[in-house]
Amino acid sequence: MNDQPSDNARQPARFSSSRRDMLASAAAMALAVSAAGAAGAEPAAVSRKTANGRLPKIALEEHVMFPDFVSYLGETRQNISPRLFERVVPILSDFGDRRLDTMDANGVDFAVLSIAGPGVQVERDTATATRLARSANDRLAEQIRKRPHRYGGFAHLALQDPRGAADELERCVKELGFQGALINGETNGSFLDERRYDVFWERVAALKTVVYIHPGNPPVMAAAYADHPELWGPTWSWAAETCTHALRLIFSGTFDRYPDARIILGHMGETLPIQPWRLDSRYAISNQRYKILRKPSDYVRENVFITTSGVCSDAALRCALDEMGPAQVMFSIDYPFEDSKIAADWIENAKLSDQERVAVASGNASTLLRLKAAKA
Repeated sequence: MNDQPSDNARQPARFSSSRRDMLASAAAMALAVSAAGAAGAEPAAVSRKTANGRLPKIALEEHVMFPDFVSYLGETRQNISPRLFERVVPILSDFGDRRLDTMDANGVDFAVLSIAGPGVQVERDTATATRLARSANDRLAEQIRKRPHRYGGFAHLALQDPRGAADELERCVKELGFQGALINGETNGSFLDERRYDVFWERVAALKTVVYIHPGNPPVMAAAYADHPELWGPTWSWAAETCTHALRLIFSGTFDRYPDARIILGHMGETLPIQPWRLDSRYAISNQRYKILRKPSDYVRENVFITTSGVCSDAALRCALDEMGPAQVMFSIDYPFEDSKIAADWIENAKLSDQERVAVASGNASTLLRLKAAKA
């Protein structure tokens, strides 16, 4: 997360309406072409460019804001620079030219939008959380309907009521056309591996959709971060908390009970890609409350997908592809908290084969989120 909104967001390139229409048309074509690239199709996908010559991209961790959620966003003041917080709300609130110009300039054909955290994950009143989540989803769907070839959505869910959240997820996927859900960390201190959430994971699996687990603050700061505010938030604690959330799902047997459930982690997997060998090695000698049916690394490579949001490192990307598998890694930006141009330039020039580049930039996301079918 940068100390300021992205340069592209501050100084958007200007595109004419005719050029915008051409890019929108190109976006629809990109979804089909990039899916073929992920499946191993040869060079047609590799050579395709957007109207301004950029590699086509799909981005999955791209944030928005509605007025009645700004007070929840204020919870992150403890984590980020005041300079960033004050500037970012107008950018998050824009669904028009400012956002689209930044996407166009950087070859982002399609962005899956989600509420910037923590949202209702920190709301104490279940009825309020449920009402606001549904309202936010309806408003996001309204924006998507205006530009269905440019925007998709992840549902915002009130996990205070697990069955209600499952029902809302189903509504968002089946009726609103969303690509899954994004959960901002713990819900009032509760992790998603608790058995009361089985009704939710059962629905996720039945829908064959995905849950993006995004960072959030736990209710209480751990002693490890005392007197070190630089560690509390995007520099470190969010990665530790989010990776732990994913590991709890693995080690509690959630993916044994619901093998079709899949999650996404941002920020190059929140350190998870460096862990599989040690997870397997140390699990064998650990004190175990739950018994899982397979090696921990099997779940990492089959039930967990990751995005590159906020990590523009060739070495980290190579590690993720080699450890997670070539179909598990997807491009994202973390707009507007990260710089779109830095992310786009990096993925276009990263040390990858052409087939890997197309798969990461758009193909893997198109396949996982079934965007080809959704936009056909």
